[in-house]
Amino acid sequence: MSAGSIDSGTALAALAVVSFSFSFPATAWALHGFGPWTTTGVRGLLAGLLAAACLTRARVPVPERRHWPALLTVAGGCVLGFPLLTTLALRTSGSAHSAVVIGVLPLATAIVSAALTGRRQSRTFWTAAAFGALAVVAFTLVQSRGLPTLGDAFLFGALLVCAAGYAQGGRLASFLPGWQVIAWGVVAALPVSVLVAAVALVREPVHPTAKAVTGLAYLAAVSQFGGFVLWYRGMAEIGVPRASQLQLAQPLLTLVWSAVLLGEHLSPLAPVTALAVLACIAATQRAPRPRPGAASTDGS
Repeated sequence: MSAGSIDSGTALAALAVVSFSFSFPATAWALHGFGPWTTTGVRGLLAGLLAAACLTRARVPVPERRHWPALLTVAGGCVLGFPLLTTLALRTSGSAHSAVVIGVLPLATAIVSAALTGRRQSRTFWTAAAFGALAVVAFTLVQSRGLPTLGDAFLFGALLVCAAGYAQGGRLASFLPGWQVIAWGVVAALPVSVLVAAVALVREPVHPTAKAVTGLAYLAAVSQFGGFVLWYRGMAEIGVPRASQLQLAQPLLTLVWSAVLLGEHLSPLAPVTALAVLACIAATQRAPRPRPGAASTDGS
């Protein structure tokens, strides 16, 4: 892999992380006018229609049968499971708190990817990834005074299903263009998205304010589709484990957006946590790159 490819992949993945960091504030906005099930169903429906239009215009053939298990994992984890569980969590947890809990997602994604591919990362990588996850967990416990909530349970389930979707989608992006991976994922989820949206729109109150509609539109166009185009392409270029660790910065970016856009309190510990997390990200990116099935290269 060339240095140019690594730089390009890192830039794409980093840009995706920035776009994802607005997702929780956008969800909080959407919940001002729509219920959690409506938000999940409509964002999936709109993203699916956008993806279907792109696939049709590009005349993309249907993926081979061997790719569909991974695509269905993307659909179940990233298109349905993660959006629903995080939306339910945001009914009781703040955007900033929820974002930091999800800070464990990069480590979970790296673990799932290692299990799927058999690529053994170096001890340096795992140490830095673990410290980064520990930093965000510690921050979360301080923020919540050490008491887990029902929202945290939803968030824990969300990070598990999303880690599987990230790892499978990143692996599949080595065979299909990144945009096609998420496009087929949201299209595969369309039947469920349509059903959820139809039922929820009847059962949940709807108050489509400008802020709520803006939040829902962002979730559909960027969080559910556009951001993943960059994310999976970046993963394909630099590998799932390394790309996933860039996401350690996402909770801290979300803290800033939550303070600016939602008026949530920004803890004095946030800058300290940010510096620790950035150091861990740098260490994971500089760690020796593994070969398939090979032992780590830094003495581990």
